[in-house]
Amino acid sequence: MPRVYIDEAVFEFEGRPRILEFCLQHGIELPYFCYHPALSIPANCRQCLVEVGQLVIDPKTGQPEFDEQGKPVVRFFPKLMPSCATELTDGMVVRTHRTSPLVRRAQQDNLEFILLNHPLDCPICDQAGECPLQELTYKFGPDSSRFEFPKVHKPKRIPLGPRVILDAERCINCTRCVRFTEEISRSRQLTIVQRGEKNYPATAPGTVFDDPYSMNTIDICPVGALTSADFRFRARVWEMASTPSICTGCARGCAITIWTRHNRVERFTPRYNPLVNDYWMCDEGRLSYRQLEENRTSGPHLRQDGELSPASWEQAIEQGAALLRSVPPHEIAVLGSAFLPLEDLYLLRRLAFEVLGTANLDYIRHEDPGFGDDFLRLSDRSPNRMGCELVGIGPTTGGLPLPQWPQALKEGRIRLVLVFGDDPLGTGVLPESEEVIWIVASSHWTPTARRAHVLLPLATHAEITGCFLNREGILQRTRPAKAIKGQQRTLVPEMGKGRLDHHGTPFDRWWGHEYYYDCRPGWHIISALMGALGLSVSYEGPHAVFLELTHRIAALHGLNYEKIGLHGLRLTPQPVAD
Repeated sequence: MPRVYIDEAVFEFEGRPRILEFCLQHGIELPYFCYHPALSIPANCRQCLVEVGQLVIDPKTGQPEFDEQGKPVVRFFPKLMPSCATELTDGMVVRTHRTSPLVRRAQQDNLEFILLNHPLDCPICDQAGECPLQELTYKFGPDSSRFEFPKVHKPKRIPLGPRVILDAERCINCTRCVRFTEEISRSRQLTIVQRGEKNYPATAPGTVFDDPYSMNTIDICPVGALTSADFRFRARVWEMASTPSICTGCARGCAITIWTRHNRVERFTPRYNPLVNDYWMCDEGRLSYRQLEENRTSGPHLRQDGELSPASWEQAIEQGAALLRSVPPHEIAVLGSAFLPLEDLYLLRRLAFEVLGTANLDYIRHEDPGFGDDFLRLSDRSPNRMGCELVGIGPTTGGLPLPQWPQALKEGRIRLVLVFGDDPLGTGVLPESEEVIWIVASSHWTPTARRAHVLLPLATHAEITGCFLNREGILQRTRPAKAIKGQQRTLVPEMGKGRLDHHGTPFDRWWGHEYYYDCRPGWHIISALMGALGLSVSYEGPHAVFLELTHRIAALHGLNYEKIGLHGLRLTPQPVAD
């Protein structure tokens, strides 16, 4: 097998990997700016330079030649080579900054050139704390600047589009943003304008950077040249906790990181997942974080004298159970939701079939033909539709499918509707009826929630642990990024870490009570209803519900949360047909 010598260590390799790629895969740090694993390689930043040579082979013996000290003779190339663009060959010798003073000096000098006209914006730059230029300057750059002349000025605070702000003075011309629009989103809306030290990325005259994936350029920008119009000056990265989760905007289920501060969700960013979304996500999914803090329900409510009034959880559960007992099973309909995790859907099915004895169980299919594209966005806006099908959310023999419910409501064949996690009135799927009893578990004040006789506040996907099965059959799970009142103790250890070793607990000095909602996970509410209706169940947490689920569904047999991991795993080889 071919071998390469990197800093006097020997590595074997297959194929023709490039030096930088190979080093990063083996934990060898090399500085770089323009390189990105999902983009083409322009080799224009010159920060990843290394010494490259080749062992001298004796043509007679076919063996390496050795000098008088017994060391292999190496013939180095006359110039330093960009490691991002140089392929490995058998017998190659590579010296990085660890063993080569020449490379260390080159990296330092290159950073000094990059910083010549760079503004001293770190104290006010949104990128501070997660800025590769800042980090690499501390590690590899000079300890001070020798430049004492006026710097070149460029446009500042320029809206390239509705979601991206340009500060051209910070740009180092890595061209990552331009290559993204050419190679990934294919909108080709960005290019480099001007020449020499005055160039920077921009749109063509009269055009707007409204690419539906435009905010990905903010993530890949190695400096603070491109920043988010939505997130600018809202929080410092070291003040926030970060939690791995998934986007519930469509059936793709992009892997994301949820960032919280003062128990408030501040932003979503894409999280690398080779099975689902690689490094990217759409702008609409990224900005959907706003919904998590708007119009939220908090605390149970009961309808009294025609008005919803606050009540305790015990009162709400008992009243809900009493209403369910008062109606014959065949006149009860249970509406699940493709926005609920598998754990909630499984218990909801048990509640409907085993406890209530109704065959009327279904969920809303959310389709938006104008949303889908040929990249990440899907017209199917139901993030756990596959999970609904897997668990068996649907009418059994004798049950009514959802399209028949409106007529059944009008005719009085359905007198009570138990809604979990969706809005049938707001979406127009079901008609309003004064004769129907509505028991609603909802995270937001939707039209259905406002019509409820019993309202049970539901936690969002950012506040729970649960599993979602995306369109391609990839099973992923969410983790709680923020706390709620009555926090179930098994959720606290899973909350996102941030601010060194601190995480969101009621005792954290960063705690924000304004965004501390009195709501509960779906599995917790359903378990309480089942208990009030006579079926004694006891789950330590969502992991216990999932464990029971794995014993009942063959596709999940042998799985647990640890096996699902950060990237999830594939359950089905083929996607669902349109």
